Amino acid sequence: MRLTLDGNWRATVTDSALCISPRFDFRNQCVRVAEYTDVTEWQQSLGGTFGSQEWLWDDPDELRFDPDGRELVGAGFRLPHEAADTEDCARVPAVPAVRPGGLRAEEVRDFRLEVTTELCRAPEDAVLTCLRDIEVLDEPLEARIGIAPDVALLVQDGTVGGWSLTDPVRYVTTGFAAPDPAPPAPSTRLLFTTCMDLVTTPWLDAVRRRDPSAVSDLRQLDRSLRDQREDRNRADALLALIGELVEDYGSR
Repeated sequence: MRLTLDGNWRATVTDSALCISPRFDFRNQCVRVAEYTDVTEWQQSLGGTFGSQEWLWDDPDELRFDPDGRELVGAGFRLPHEAADTEDCARVPAVPAVRPGGLRAEEVRDFRLEVTTELCRAPEDAVLTCLRDIEVLDEPLEARIGIAPDVALLVQDGTVGGWSLTDPVRYVTTGFAAPDPAPPAPSTRLLFTTCMDLVTTPWLDAVRRRDPSAVSDLRQLDRSLRDQREDRNRADALLALIGELVEDYGSR
């Protein structure tokens, strides 16, 4: 399969998907598929690869390729700020199934990968699907290319129409750290969904207005995360954002 990105930039789908587990940096609402572990290594990786990357005030999604073999070596995606309506989320198709695969650029040249604008949450946040626009749901998908474990590109008419992350709570972490390899606790899954409710619904706007009821619910969420006795790494990763919101808006 041949994909077109950014007008006339093209890549071919290969059989070699990345073996790197994704990292869902919850505080910054982004998903990274890369081997770097800090800002310095990230900057070094940008210098040794080509593709789509942030530049000054521009903040697109990232697909990075090795200049020698032109193979995909990393990716980074930002979540839209608000979730789509429940009715639209229910329209996300279950087919086609994900097929593992990598990408090979046709030429060594940078391009720009637009960030997605629509976030569709599956029930219990089993899958987060981020779309270029809601019109993507009006036509069938051509393919789902699994570029890394639980990370897929959604293809429609030969172009990338979005991406998805399956079982996102499994990959919750802070910054560039690797996620906890142990399975998420059931209680963490419930707390994760509540945190997603906060950051993708009008609840967050109400918190910023310091609405008493919204702030009270925020404080309760903060306490629940701090009282979580198991799965502390994921609880702390969620607290990186929730605790910051409490400091900014939760003071009495």
